[in-house]
Amino acid sequence: MSTNNLRLLDFGDPKIKTLHVTWFAFFLTFVVWFSHAPMMAYIKEAFDLTSAEIKALLILNVALTIPARIVIGTLVDKYGPRAIYSMLLVIGGFICLGFAAAQTYEQLAIMRFLSGFIGAGFVIGIRLVGEWFPAKQVGVAEGVYGGWGNFGSAAGAMTLPTIALLYGGDNGWRYALATAGVLAIVYGFVFYRVARNTPKGSTYFKPKKHGGLEVTSKGDFVFYILMNLPMYAALALLTWKLSPTNLGLLDEFGTNAIYVVLVALFLFQLRAIYHVNEEHLKEGVPEIQRYKFKQVAVLDVAYFVTFGSELAVVSMLPLFFLETFEGLDPVKAGLLASGFAFMNLVARPTGGHLSDRIGRRKTLGILILGLAVGYFVLSRIDGGWWIPAAVIATMACSFFVQAGEGAVFAVVPLIKRRMTGQIAGMAGAYGNVGAVFYLTVLSFVDYSTFFMVIGASAGLVFLLVQFMDEPSGQMAEVLPDGTVELISVE
Repeated sequence: MSTNNLRLLDFGDPKIKTLHVTWFAFFLTFVVWFSHAPMMAYIKEAFDLTSAEIKALLILNVALTIPARIVIGTLVDKYGPRAIYSMLLVIGGFICLGFAAAQTYEQLAIMRFLSGFIGAGFVIGIRLVGEWFPAKQVGVAEGVYGGWGNFGSAAGAMTLPTIALLYGGDNGWRYALATAGVLAIVYGFVFYRVARNTPKGSTYFKPKKHGGLEVTSKGDFVFYILMNLPMYAALALLTWKLSPTNLGLLDEFGTNAIYVVLVALFLFQLRAIYHVNEEHLKEGVPEIQRYKFKQVAVLDVAYFVTFGSELAVVSMLPLFFLETFEGLDPVKAGLLASGFAFMNLVARPTGGHLSDRIGRRKTLGILILGLAVGYFVLSRIDGGWWIPAAVIATMACSFFVQAGEGAVFAVVPLIKRRMTGQIAGMAGAYGNVGAVFYLTVLSFVDYSTFFMVIGASAGLVFLLVQFMDEPSGQMAEVLPDGTVELISVE
């Protein structure tokens, strides 16, 4: 295959086969992760839930994903994506079974919190796809992986209610959720049998030490520590939302205990980061093995405004349509809003393809500028708009959002091969941080202001993207025997 066009039906090509095996694993993780959403009406009735209790479940569903993506990224780099993806699918499937079998609200809440773990599956495939595809094709391959896999949430929303009706009875929703869990468990074993970490004859590079990213200068060491702070701030914000002053799911002792744990975890991570980089800080790093941490930082904030805004907007868009336009019922409002998620099928691969074709920085900058404009347009929508025009505006905005996500992960595998999982994990975690931030903003402002805040933050990120260096030349990785292998990133 000499061009960067992928023959996606060429199953005889081992890397195409690997791409399909991997995106379907990601697809199932999203089916399981968001399986509760289309079942919420049944769950509310079965447990007689209040609005506050439902909101708490939604928050709990994304809370664990922030640290989980960091941890899973580290495990992927250490043990390889084949073993870690298989483990995640099996564990996530059993957690889904636990949620389906819950008998009390407390059990629902615990299982929903643990379900955030499977939301870390995305970062595993980023490393795996990056191992199998050359730089000239990695953007579109990562886009297919992300876009088609991300569609799992929409596919679950379309199929699980029907499956529940087919099972019938008061527990139909439980059997539907259990079906998703069993599928994930079975596929975990299939994935382990079929997938391979690298093409035959290739080396799987691993970091020398684990517990944090390796950085290559003292300035980058400080920069890296500062970039960790927003993730802890987001977890503290989630704790505050669950505290007695807000949703009241936690008591005062539990809230303060979590704050103390977060501080302790940050100090522990600080120590681990220093341990990983102690030798580099004292002795320096050869020029050929250096990279600039600002590349990682720019990708983090870019994913903050792309995936972060997508998670937030998908959560509120049906209600936005319902409250903005008279005459809509919840079913029609949900259908109109679903266009935002449907764009994933083509938008992410397109963002990756454009990155491969016209350059990484240029593509990312154009797409983020486009989503900034898109959100400013959404901020102008009111009841006087023609509904089809509002839907078109929504889908146009979502194209730039999701193509931007594809452009971010077209760059991630080209920074430092042996740390791709950790870099993907950090960027992925920033996406969830963005969701927490934007949903918190939404709790204080109206819809128009909410969209304007996203647009303004995207405008700022557009400026920061201009400081990202275009990946060029070769990245250096050291083989087990000490020799250096150069990997093209062009």
